[in-house]
Amino acid sequence: RQIVTHFTDNDLYTFTCQYYILMRCPRAEVEYSFFDRNHTVYPKGFSMRFFAHDGTKTATVSARYGISYDSKQIMEARDSVVIIDHRTGDTVYLCSLVWNSLEERIYSNDSIRSVNGRRVTYGDGFESDENFTNPQILHQRGTIEWNE
Repeated sequence: RQIVTHFTDNDLYTFTCQYYILMRCPRAEVEYSFFDRNHTVYPKGFSMRFFAHDGTKTATVSARYGISYDSKQIMEARDSVVIIDHRTGDTVYLCSLVWNSLEERIYSNDSIRSVNGRRVTYGDGFESDENFTNPQILHQRGTIEWNE
């Protein structure tokens, strides 16, 4: 069963999360967790769509697995993470990604591949504010451009 949750700020869409099976792990059921005893697991993955204040879609993040640590306000995406920036057309591919909403920061230390039109950039690490207005590829290893 597919579930769609809308998150708003002043009656404007901030982001929408689409997921399938959801497992809540309350404190009594979880013995040990590095971040938080209360967490939510997205074992079949998720897709999140982010919106600007005018309602236009700005970015999409999807992954095959996710876990959200409630009290720390950290969400971790794993396995085939894809970020699409709809404003620039960039698509970023990663193995994992962390969203720290308290710091308003998104980051990864994994290998990254960023595709923009006919340019592909490779690096080791990614960092951005949570609105994707200042994404950075860390430790760039190279860029490939081609003409058709």
